[in-house]
Amino acid sequence: MAAVDVVIPVLNEEHSLPQCLDALLDFLPRALPAHQCRVVVADNGSTDATLAVAERYAAERPGAVAAIHLDQRGRGRALRRAWLESDADVVSYMDVDLSTGIEAFPLLVSAIVDDGHDMAVGSRLARGAQTTRSFKREFISRFYNLLIKALFRTRFSDAQCGFKALSGAAARALTPAVVNNHWFFDTELLIIAEKRGFRVFDLPVRWEEDADTRVKIASTVAEDLKGLARLRFGGVPNVSPLR
Repeated sequence: MAAVDVVIPVLNEEHSLPQCLDALLDFLPRALPAHQCRVVVADNGSTDATLAVAERYAAERPGAVAAIHLDQRGRGRALRRAWLESDADVVSYMDVDLSTGIEAFPLLVSAIVDDGHDMAVGSRLARGAQTTRSFKREFISRFYNLLIKALFRTRFSDAQCGFKALSGAAARALTPAVVNNHWFFDTELLIIAEKRGFRVFDLPVRWEEDADTRVKIASTVAEDLKGLARLRFGGVPNVSPLR
């Protein structure tokens, strides 16, 4: 049996969080009966009742749900704290809107627990993925990932899908090396992992765009390009592989 933490980074999601938690609390015990799963709500700077909702679930389902709070915003910052404070065998995260089909989650866990990968990532661009989103976001995503491949000669296909898992050991090794605390966190984590010899598994997933997404495309693109330039010209940090 492996201990698995599923982190849900949230910002002002008091209305959508209950639906997410109800779905996961129903799904995880059925889909991963051999493992001990815990959902960790990582509230980063919410000003609504998101934290109160998370704490209510944690009180009603101790051991199945936990809540942490950060005063500062940033998805990467929330993941960094949740993962580094965890002693689980597998740490992961998914977006609160569950845009990625959760039926693929057991395959992420299996890639690490059974197959020995250090990291498993959902991909909306790999062969076999089923993706529903606007032409604009599809074009930007494909261009961005082609740019990463051109700059770093990486093999993973989708840097920013909000559906990832790592072994606890890999998370403890890689996360401190990541500088970015926001949306570029995912890309930076993946580039460091692959370039430093960690085993990364690419998993095609089903994904549907959320019309109520909080992602601001222009500022996110600017942040991503700045981060890529930092890694390309400043160098990818040295992290010792686990084997």
